[in-house]
Amino acid sequence: MKAVVTRVTEASVTIDGKVNGKIDKGFLVLLGIAPNDTEKEAVYLADRLCGVRVFEDENGKMNLNLEKAGGEILVVSQFTLFADLKSRRPGFSGAARPDVAVPLYERFMEECQARGFHVEHGEFGADMQVASVNDGPVTLLFDTDD
Repeated sequence: MKAVVTRVTEASVTIDGKVNGKIDKGFLVLLGIAPNDTEKEAVYLADRLCGVRVFEDENGKMNLNLEKAGGEILVVSQFTLFADLKSRRPGFSGAARPDVAVPLYERFMEECQARGFHVEHGEFGADMQVASVNDGPVTLLFDTDD
């Protein structure tokens, strides 16, 4: 699994002109799933993401995790994170097919919710417009293969 995680002051995802998910302070998570990913990766990634300390404390230091900062999570499926860019037209065979990806996308969100976080989301496979206000800017790349 790969996740591009942006610390935001607000973020939303719109589908067919209707806001499908919206958060205030927290993380916008663009989540990509590989064909060989399992529930193990979903659990591990949720644990890492929910525990990372990138929110500022009273001294302006990145020392608070999502819970201490009172943050929320917006998850958007992003198969293009597994794009093959060897040619000018990207290939996407490195991304999991929906029968594998959808349950893991849902499991990742369940794991975040089980840790007490409010989770909003896009719609797997939909054409979505994602808006965010990057805070910092702070953007992190998580890869369960690392």
